[in-house]
Amino acid sequence: MRAVIPVAGFGSRLRPHTFSKPKVLLNVAGKPMISYILDELKSQGIDKATIITGYKGDMVEDYVNENYPEFKTDFVEQTELLGLGHAIWCGKDTYLDDELMMVLGDTIFDADLSLALKTSNSSIGVKEIEDPRRFGVVVKNEDGSINRLVEKPQEFISNLAIVGIYYIKNGTLLSNCLTELIDKKIQTRGEYQLTDALQMMIDKGEKFATFPVDGWLDCGKKETMLSTNQFLLNKFSNQNDKVLNGKNSIILEPSFVAKDSVVENSIIGPYATISSGVTVKNSIIKNSIIDNNTKLNNVLLENSLVGCDAMVEGSFNDMNIGDNSELII
Repeated sequence: MRAVIPVAGFGSRLRPHTFSKPKVLLNVAGKPMISYILDELKSQGIDKATIITGYKGDMVEDYVNENYPEFKTDFVEQTELLGLGHAIWCGKDTYLDDELMMVLGDTIFDADLSLALKTSNSSIGVKEIEDPRRFGVVVKNEDGSINRLVEKPQEFISNLAIVGIYYIKNGTLLSNCLTELIDKKIQTRGEYQLTDALQMMIDKGEKFATFPVDGWLDCGKKETMLSTNQFLLNKFSNQNDKVLNGKNSIILEPSFVAKDSVVENSIIGPYATISSGVTVKNSIIKNSIIDNNTKLNNVLLENSLVGCDAMVEGSFNDMNIGDNSELII
């Protein structure tokens, strides 16, 4: 079994944070988002991976090699961003006859991957949604197998959205279908789509089932990163050791505070992530992510992302406000 994880995107909606690091290395609830994927794969006994890199791919390679040496990992560069199908095709020489678990690298999933592995057929993770027009969907046969995959249908044909986890029994057939797409220049909306290759596999006789995904967590922009941070803190906060290296401070759960951070005269949380090496003094931090080695002093932060090695200093204000007043600072 081999995992294939495409992570080549620029993460342009998360600038300025992605000017200095790739999106998948941004910190959410105490660790980079790619760690959640690799940890889940490891829990399923998967120890081989192909990671399709692009923008700042050397940083991804360094992080994975340093923190997940138990994985036998191949790194393949996607030099042109020509679609998800093209990304998976770029790694075809690494997976050959392997069974594959393909997981999109820039989204965190709330899913039990063991459900995919229990099926005797290839399988696609799906979630029921009310409005499927923004997603690819699956259309099933009467026996529950997949008949069609349709990208962003404008008329209702199914409410089962494809959410970016794919278990492929026949890696060779997938590789052949992706190669056929590219050789024949078969594109949808200007890109080589993975769903087109999967549909080609179905047309050639490959059986596909579905398995349920409870949710998928988007980290595409600041607001969704913070909501994902909230979800993960709710899920994992009781597993974190809250050791305050400081004094006169309070942690409001759920929050993550790294053991080597320093917190003094401050209130942390709820929904705050304080990463490794951070110093917080005389501040209130809630619903925010503070990345490694940053220093905060005399600030009140809410709904904020602060990157690595930054310094934020401010001052609290004295106020004398009369009746029926409204003040926004």
